[in-house]
Amino acid sequence: MTSWRGLVIAVLAAVALAETAWLAYPWVRNLVFPPAVGSAARGYQVALSKGCFACHGPGGMGGVHNPGSKEGEVPAFTGQTQMMYVKNTDEIREYIQDGAPKRRRDDKDYEEQRKKAGLQMPAYGDISGAELEDLVAYLRATSGQILPEEKLAARGAELAAELDCFSCHAPMGAGGVPNPGAFKEYIPGFWGTDYDELVLNDDELRQWIAEGHIDRIKRNWFTRYFHDYTGEKGQRTKMPAYGDHLSADDIAALAAYVKWLRHGNWQPLLK
Repeated sequence: MTSWRGLVIAVLAAVALAETAWLAYPWVRNLVFPPAVGSAARGYQVALSKGCFACHGPGGMGGVHNPGSKEGEVPAFTGQTQMMYVKNTDEIREYIQDGAPKRRRDDKDYEEQRKKAGLQMPAYGDISGAELEDLVAYLRATSGQILPEEKLAARGAELAAELDCFSCHAPMGAGGVPNPGAFKEYIPGFWGTDYDELVLNDDELRQWIAEGHIDRIKRNWFTRYFHDYTGEKGQRTKMPAYGDHLSADDIAALAAYVKWLRHGNWQPLLK
């Protein structure tokens, strides 16, 4: 009798311990594996919180009608549109803080035209310094102006834009887009510690693009729970397999672009 009672108590204690560990997992995960979220990804959240997308369109892609304005719509952040409005990142800061760069505010014709527009850029003079710099990083990352010179990587950049890779992986592959059920609860970036943990070599990178997974991670008893390629559990947003839709050359181009991003020489251009 005593042995049965001890067994029941032990089983209940094990269940309680397992349940506690599971409930504590998010806290422990964030403590042991802090999110690797860069400035550009944080800037997206700033843009979201400030209501930027209400006028500049989802993700800053433009298309919002603006009656009375010279262009007819609110300009986009994307598609190299920024080069038409600003000369440098300091002018981006002035647009955010003052509604327009001083150069343009001093232009009487510009001011008169701006007043005719139904939607006018507000001045966020009270934005914090950290939020400002993160927002600038996001705007630069989405500008479409930061591109590799090497031919194969440049082709990969075009493909990444066509395939909307940044919708999941964030501007310039910065990562951090929420992904419930994933190991870190967000979609990893193409650079930073996430990449180092996930991709060991070029073969794994190409496999991830072509097959949507890496065999080493899929076979692991722990990480395969989060990937769960066949069931309903695990991460909600899953990497698609592009092997049946892209040529081997296109996959090589995407891999070259990801490696260019991983190298990170372009990051000072965000500032």
